[in-house]
Amino acid sequence: MPSKPGPSFPSELALLVSLGERLRLARLRRRLTATAVAQRAGISRTTLYNAECGDAAVTLGTYLRVLTTLGLEADLDQIAADDKLGRKLQDLALDPPGTGR
Repeated sequence: MPSKPGPSFPSELALLVSLGERLRLARLRRRLTATAVAQRAGISRTTLYNAECGDAAVTLGTYLRVLTTLGLEADLDQIAADDKLGRKLQDLALDPPGTGR
């Protein structure tokens, strides 16, 4: 099976690395070992390590399981919650012709 492609841009990789670091810090603040979190999340320690490193091959479902294990699953609900650009584009499309907007 071919490997999954990594992020296309350095900014995407930086976001994943930052997420992984925040997960690691959340685990450490809770004084949980990698083994304990991996077992509770139903993943291997290697997969947890990869998630904490921001590996692009880690699935979103795995990140969700880790977030849930750490009690942070509600944070996932904030992703793309405030789509300012999308709403602006939608508003532009709704303006009647000739209004000058």
